Amino acid sequence: QTCALPICVGAERIAGRMNKLYYGDNLQVLRDSIASESIDLVYLDPPFNSQATYNVLFKSPGGVQSQAQIEAFEDTWHWNDHAEKAFDDVMHGGNSDAAEMLRAMRSFLKENDMMAYLTMMTVRILELHRVLKSTGSLYLHCDPTASHYLKILIDAVFGASNFKNEIIWKRTSAHSSTKGYGAIHDTILFYGKTDSFLWNEQYGPYDEQYINAFFTHVDEKARRWRRTDLTGPGVRKGDSGLPWQGCNPTDVGRHWQPPSYFYEKYTALTGDDLAKYDLIERLEKMDKAGLIHWPQKKGGIPQGRRLLEDAPGIPLQDVWMDVKVMHNLAAERLGYPTQKPLALLERIVTASSNEGDTVLDPFCGCGTTIHAAQKLKRKWIGIDITHLAISLIEKRLRDAFPGISFEVHGTPKDLEGAQALAEQDKYQFQWWAVSLVNAIPYGGKKKGADSGIDGFIYFKPDGKTTEKAIVSVKGGGNVSVAMIRDLAHVVDREKAKIGVFLTLAEPTKPMQTEAVKAGFFETNFAKYQKIQILTIAELFAGKTPNIPLIDPTAFKKAAVELDAKQEDLF
Repeated sequence: QTCALPICVGAERIAGRMNKLYYGDNLQVLRDSIASESIDLVYLDPPFNSQATYNVLFKSPGGVQSQAQIEAFEDTWHWNDHAEKAFDDVMHGGNSDAAEMLRAMRSFLKENDMMAYLTMMTVRILELHRVLKSTGSLYLHCDPTASHYLKILIDAVFGASNFKNEIIWKRTSAHSSTKGYGAIHDTILFYGKTDSFLWNEQYGPYDEQYINAFFTHVDEKARRWRRTDLTGPGVRKGDSGLPWQGCNPTDVGRHWQPPSYFYEKYTALTGDDLAKYDLIERLEKMDKAGLIHWPQKKGGIPQGRRLLEDAPGIPLQDVWMDVKVMHNLAAERLGYPTQKPLALLERIVTASSNEGDTVLDPFCGCGTTIHAAQKLKRKWIGIDITHLAISLIEKRLRDAFPGISFEVHGTPKDLEGAQALAEQDKYQFQWWAVSLVNAIPYGGKKKGADSGIDGFIYFKPDGKTTEKAIVSVKGGGNVSVAMIRDLAHVVDREKAKIGVFLTLAEPTKPMQTEAVKAGFFETNFAKYQKIQILTIAELFAGKTPNIPLIDPTAFKKAAVELDAKQEDLF
């Protein structure tokens, strides 16, 4: 079911395999639309900074002075009726451990921004625990401001025994601090739902000192290798205790126990099925493949040859300093303030899910988790409370994965849905309407005089010089000729060439006449009406502004993904 209203109230819970984006409050979407035990991996990076307003910067094309900066979302974690309602939900939610812990925290912290944040997060963590499969995992990304509180609350929901790691990620390069040590890391709390959580070991590279100390041998093919035991302690019956090539491990209190990677290496070389051979036959095949090192002493116990090229590396630890920093000049940066490196999410998705599994990000922002999941052939669900984020993700996915198919829920699909969005939140409506014409949104939730600009469309009428069109959005039921005159004045003031007026209501004949009276923008090849009026109904029907040669560099594009290989971290 695709909802026309901004929040999918009463929608049937969806457990299908189609990839989905949801606009709306993630708590409501989780409750109404995500089935219990349907998710394999949850990653969330909930924003919290009570002193900050988050902004998104859209870079203008070359030669254009101003950048378009717009408030993506304001920090809404304040103690109010919503926080009180969330607190009551936890108290009556059936998880007594979570209720007792949250109640104790409220007694300590009182009703402030941090308590509101923790309360709103607890009610969501309870839902995330519900939707996870028994083999699922949760990664919560936060900073040291709240990580210690969040860990206690997640312990109460998931059980302290299901805590796996506190991962320290170096998120930025060194910088000075007014007083104290420079804050350069984030914290990622990693939990399994049960002891049977899925885990794919991840490895980092050996350093040169380790290689020189242990991989001290070189074979006839110039490959470095180290010795590895083929036996284990203790005497065993069966083929693991039989003599082989004149060597009997039981003579020294041991038994044959070759590491499994030797079998894997041989199978990779020959395509053979080693499962049909007994242990001694397998050792014979290892020897023929050059993977056995024989001692000079007759009757001595042979050892394995572990090639450096076959060694996976050092198992990853809980301090991550190797993921490239997301600085302002990073090639993948799209302009979103809290964007995380794709390599970071690829690591998490690879470690805690398999191909075909479903990954959920309930605070999906600019969609890095979704991008990583798609690239690594996982199914995914993303939720965000701003239309701006949903529009950014849609564009990012279509840029990176041409021909991709996914569902978008909660965005208007018809006039009724558009009217509902305009009545609920005029700024969300403006951002959504601007996205319909591929314009860069402009402005934020600021009180005071209206600049008359809701977005920009950049274009190159001669293929070289960048010009701009002003987009103005009106979601009210009444529009007038004065609005067209105002837009014409804004176009002149901003030295733009075209003005695009987007309206929910049908324009009047005087408005159409006033738009024609504004004249035309002429190029060497054609002329274009200077003020163009388009209704939302016309946009739904496929009509677009009549503008020459839209500048494709106005939006930062995600690179096309040519394959599903995990990004090189090192």
